[in-house]
Amino acid sequence: MHMADALLSAPVGGAMYAASAGALGWAVKNIEKEPQLDRKLPLMAMSGAFVFAAQMINFSIPGTGSSGHLGGGMLLAGLLGGAPALLTIAAVLTVQCLFFADGGLLALGANIFNMGVIPCLLVWPLIFRPILRKGATKGRLWLTSILASVISLQLGAFCVVLETLCSGVTELPFGLFLSLMQPIHLAIGLVEGIVTAAILTYVMQTRPELLTANISPQSELTSVSLKPLAIALAILAVLVGGGLSLLASSYPDGLEWSIQRITGTTDLERGDAVHSQAAAVQKSLAILPDYDYPSGQGQGTTASGLLGAAITCALAALIGLAISCLKKFRSAPQQ
Repeated sequence: MHMADALLSAPVGGAMYAASAGALGWAVKNIEKEPQLDRKLPLMAMSGAFVFAAQMINFSIPGTGSSGHLGGGMLLAGLLGGAPALLTIAAVLTVQCLFFADGGLLALGANIFNMGVIPCLLVWPLIFRPILRKGATKGRLWLTSILASVISLQLGAFCVVLETLCSGVTELPFGLFLSLMQPIHLAIGLVEGIVTAAILTYVMQTRPELLTANISPQSELTSVSLKPLAIALAILAVLVGGGLSLLASSYPDGLEWSIQRITGTTDLERGDAVHSQAAAVQKSLAILPDYDYPSGQGQGTTASGLLGAAITCALAALIGLAISCLKKFRSAPQQ
């Protein structure tokens, strides 16, 4: 659901940057209150790397000619809690945008909002966590993961349509665009829910204290180590990004498919100064545009998966470490 710059006007793009910046600022302030922040830092880094790698695998939606990929917001919230999850998914989306030209630079704020703020700061605290507080059984975890993932994707898809409407993108009539976006992202949300449920079920069986601490703020992690889970996610990131990503579907994703059904093409063009400048900046920064070498032969997938996962891991770790240091500085006694 990565939006391209052509789907947004400059004012809407700027407004979404402001909205996402505000949400990220709240997350930074909130995560400073996290008593187990230092212990979660490796998990933030490795889960971010895994989500980057997992997003490279587009799975086909039968009978549609479309594909989808894991969003990762609900999974990260289950592993880390809402605020750390938002910072981690923001790191994933920023790396994708700047170094792989996946999602527009002008649209980065909108993408963080649609794929990060909605699941981590809206669906997680209002739906996922309240349901599991009543009893975190395996069946309830599966039901909640699927429900929350579907709602997150539906709200995200609706926001994409609404943002294009506010941007005056006349090529995509609101009603028609909405009628295509919602059903295709319902299917994608179901798959994401199943993947999220499977991983969180593994966490429940191996490190139930982590899930409990994220669901109930008054609960604290015991002395149980999170390193085995972080290592498992790191191994998965390497296997998925370096190998399984080669099996990704070549069909357009749900957003591109919806646009193509209306306009006949997956790419819309905007030639004004703001869009041209944003495209130029993004082109100058992209290491492997579209996850491929400049030759465009499709041979850069493995390198993109491994490099992107590594950069995301480093960025997520750096964000967490910076907040940890800030927290210690503020709590230190003043001389």
